[in-house]
Amino acid sequence: MRSWSSIGVADVGEPQETHFAFDFVPLQSPDQTRIFPFYENLKKGRLTTTRCKGCGATHWQPRVVCPDCNGDEMDWVDLPANGKLFAFTAVYAGAPLGMERDVPFVVAVVELDGAPMKVVARIDDAKYEDLKIGDPVRLKVHELADGRVWFRFVPT
Repeated sequence: MRSWSSIGVADVGEPQETHFAFDFVPLQSPDQTRIFPFYENLKKGRLTTTRCKGCGATHWQPRVVCPDCNGDEMDWVDLPANGKLFAFTAVYAGAPLGMERDVPFVVAVVELDGAPMKVVARIDDAKYEDLKIGDPVRLKVHELADGRVWFRFVPT
């Protein structure tokens, strides 16, 4: 295996895990986003989204403005922690910044049990060839090195 420096990437020591390619501000800070409760709920093991107080619409991903009625008053609602694989693929190249050394990994569309929505998430603890459409999965809270969290799913 070639070293990173042999292909023009500076050696900066051990890789630091990140989640977003352009995470220039601390996105999980209450000073930076109005969806901060999403991250706080996730730290408690709860996958949540927003429901518009005006029209009752629930959308994934959490919103600060309802795309149905343009209302800006939202309630936080829990989503199911279980679901099933609706579609999935393996990532071998072109991984987001901070995940380049994790390849290959699986990314899936997960249909949440009893909820009229699907989420896209990474699937941990499974190989692509061991999965099939309809397989049950459950929420996994993934802790990042800097104290932030993100969600993934694992087979049940």
